[in-house]
Amino acid sequence: MRGHRTPPLLLILLVALVSWGHVGSPNVFFDGAAGPYPVRVIVRPPMVIPGLAEVTVRLKEGNAQRVTVQPVQWKAGAKGAPPPDVAEPVAGETGLWTARLWIMTASSYSVQVRLTGEAGDGLAVVPVATARTATLPMQRPLGVALAVAGLVLFFGVLSLVGAAVRESVLPAGEAPSPRRRRLALGAAGLTAAFLVLVLTGGWKWWNAVETQYRERLYQPYRITAAVRSEPAARTLRLAIADPRWGNDRDWAPLMPDHGKLMHLFLVREPGLDAFAHLHPVRVDDVTFDVPLPPLPAGRYGIYADVVQESGFAQTLVQTVDLPAAPEGPVPGADPDDSFRLSAPLGPPAAGATVESPLDGGGTMVWERGAAPLSAGREVDLRFSVRDAAGQPASLEPYMGMLSHAAIRRDDGEVFVHLHPVGSFSMASQEVFARDPALGHAGHAGMDHAAHGRPPAVSAVSFPYEFPRPGRYRIWVQVKREGRVATGVFDAVVGG
Repeated sequence: MRGHRTPPLLLILLVALVSWGHVGSPNVFFDGAAGPYPVRVIVRPPMVIPGLAEVTVRLKEGNAQRVTVQPVQWKAGAKGAPPPDVAEPVAGETGLWTARLWIMTASSYSVQVRLTGEAGDGLAVVPVATARTATLPMQRPLGVALAVAGLVLFFGVLSLVGAAVRESVLPAGEAPSPRRRRLALGAAGLTAAFLVLVLTGGWKWWNAVETQYRERLYQPYRITAAVRSEPAARTLRLAIADPRWGNDRDWAPLMPDHGKLMHLFLVREPGLDAFAHLHPVRVDDVTFDVPLPPLPAGRYGIYADVVQESGFAQTLVQTVDLPAAPEGPVPGADPDDSFRLSAPLGPPAAGATVESPLDGGGTMVWERGAAPLSAGREVDLRFSVRDAAGQPASLEPYMGMLSHAAIRRDDGEVFVHLHPVGSFSMASQEVFARDPALGHAGHAGMDHAAHGRPPAVSAVSFPYEFPRPGRYRIWVQVKREGRVATGVFDAVVGG
């Protein structure tokens, strides 16, 4: 959205706590199968809507002759979508294609990636939540060029009107009389006044459009958090306290993701030394309760992942102060709830591999490699698990996935919930896979628990791209012998 009120218009990026799907990490990663083709798809949504999304498709094995991408809005479905765009091969790269897609509305989309090659046709459905998160400045050269063109047009119109009144009815070669010259000046003056009125009206209209756009910049639903302390337990209550809830034009009820209506992450400030992954139970349409594990007292950042039936996934953010924990077991806890206490965030350990001891015995190893981490660079975060004897441990599905990971920057401006298949919501993918126009192809590659899983797998990998430099903490959760174990790692990401 361009404007002329403040030249140049300030680039407004909302506070990182105002993000959709994740916090400060809008790019979407898909690591899975498009029919017979293993692919990695990265979608970089636009900040300004309408705007262009950048899509890259990397074929890991096999050969493809043609790759197309198509944006599908959840209400329109595949039948109402624009024709697919052909992705172009990247020069100097093997098995890499890129494309740019116009996103016309802030909504829930899927990017449908189709490959055609030796193994036949394949389809991958990548859900993407798009939102207006910024305004962009008009580039100064373009602003100067438009201003010069406007002045030329303005005075050109005045010259044409004056010439028409002064000379249009005169015989060739006859000089205009003083009266006609005065009439021409008057006509030019009236035209100038009319043009000024038109320009003023256009200015006000544009400012109104700009104001409306700013007012519609995305903000997650506001929530409140309070702790109810009892002799034997602490209960955290979250409430959606936003007048837009249930009243937005595109509002839709919540739907389960991995069998849970809400995935809640608690991170203690400022050391990030206490972490919990919990699953509140809905009390009513806007209220959720969850019993708290024995986390130490302190201020905690709240990150609540929810998905609406439209496929729109977002992270609700708040803080809460926890009192001291009572002694004894936690009554009514979800068996999938987990927590981990650790040392405060510190300098990352040196070496190509980093170990984190696991509760209950065993070790998780981050196979980091020697290359430094850099913001904006695609990376595979690979972790392996060993038992107490140092042997590879057999991992079990945890809420339908081999692993879950959470990444947070030290200042809280980045938080993301990852899976080995990527950063998208599984529930969102299921919404678009049900589109009748896709038939059975929409459900290809939907067995997420078995994604890349040979028998007795002991390692997992997460596709990611750190959005900005800084200090990060990474929590990686796996399940073995019926218990959830969490590895903790620190990282420094360069520019």
